[in-house]
Amino acid sequence: MNHSFLLIIALALKEFLALLRDKSSRFVLIGPPIAQLLVFGYAANYDLDNISVAIYNEDPGIASRELVSRIEGSPNINVLYTIEKESEIRPLIDNRDVLLVMHIDSQFSANIAIGESGVVQLLLDGRNSNTAMIALNYLRDIILVLNEEWRYQNLSQAPPAIIEERAWYNENLHSQWFIITGIVGLLTLVVTLIVTALSVAREREQGTFDQLLVTPVHPFYILIGKALPGLLIGLIEGAAIIGLAVWWFDIPLRGSLFALYLGLFLFLLSAVGVGLMISAICITQQQAVLGAFLFLVPAVILSGFATPIANMPDMVQLLTWLDPLKYFLVIIRSVFLEGGGLGLLWPQFWPMVIIALLSLAMAGWLFKHRMY
Repeated sequence: MNHSFLLIIALALKEFLALLRDKSSRFVLIGPPIAQLLVFGYAANYDLDNISVAIYNEDPGIASRELVSRIEGSPNINVLYTIEKESEIRPLIDNRDVLLVMHIDSQFSANIAIGESGVVQLLLDGRNSNTAMIALNYLRDIILVLNEEWRYQNLSQAPPAIIEERAWYNENLHSQWFIITGIVGLLTLVVTLIVTALSVAREREQGTFDQLLVTPVHPFYILIGKALPGLLIGLIEGAAIIGLAVWWFDIPLRGSLFALYLGLFLFLLSAVGVGLMISAICITQQQAVLGAFLFLVPAVILSGFATPIANMPDMVQLLTWLDPLKYFLVIIRSVFLEGGGLGLLWPQFWPMVIIALLSLAMAGWLFKHRMY
């Protein structure tokens, strides 16, 4: 018993010493946790500090002006637009220029003056139901405080203002619609990245990588051969999850299938490039898995999958430009919930093309130089 215990202790000490002596292992133990803590600490924030709002005020009265001044004076709200007609509302929501539009009825002040209730309508972008509900609660708090003041001043029992809610695209604010469409991108990224990250590392670990050095095949063709399995597996898995989202979870697919699968292909091409870069650098499969994890966790946090990108610090928002998952989430949620097509989603396609070209070129360079 004592002999076995001492053997276990000795093996454990040996493993600890091996980890601490290896420079790369020390970095894996210390660097990624600190980096991910910084990313999580700044990016994973459910608060909204800068709610983009447009105001459509049809009432020139005193009560409506006071309500608008309260909205504009809130530290968490940024009034970006003052619109004059109803037709201006839809483009602002469609293009994500604002999170919500506040519409004040033309009889708002007149109704309050005679002791009746005024009507305030909030039109929310419901694609991210969590963000929409948080924004709605901020506006609700402001209006409730103003309600209490007006009720006290007028000695009225009825609430002076009534909020009429109307969320677009995710009409019933089902969080499942928002989460499941995001999971399509998340799961395909995980599978594709792991498959490609292990490809070259597995060859090195098994000793078959040396055989590639004596073959007449150009490294570029070897790189393509390594990229295709991950790309095909990702496409098959992505198509299967999309099918389940539509047929099993009854999530409406309103937009262009061609735009959706073009976005999926470009997204997977970017993921394959990143995975091959990791694989070209790593010596063992364990290092490849750790490298993939090092990329995956920040990629998910910075993508806007769970928390709004607009609420992240400016420096962290710059990092999101390098995250292909960010662009694909916009594409899939736009196609599913908004009915988006190629014209609307073009700004999301070309960044993924650039990420894919740069990552694949870097993977090819690393692959060639690591071979020779």
